[in-house]
Amino acid sequence: MTPTNVEEILRQIQELSENDRRLLEKRMAQLADEEWQLEAAEARRVAKEKGLDQAAIDKAIEETRYGK
Repeated sequence: MTPTNVEEILRQIQELSENDRRLLEKRMAQLADEEWQLEAAEARRVAKEKGLDQAAIDKAIEETRYGK
């Protein structure tokens, strides 16, 4: 996508009615959530393959945040 295309899309969004803009925002949020769910499922699959459980993940996060 070129910068010109992006600018055209933004122009079109600005011309939407308030209701249409809300609908667009809702749909974009749904798409983002669907993408997150797919990524989370893949991350869980990889973790399971590596033998990592939630406790191991929590411990790694804690050690990264707070040191040990």
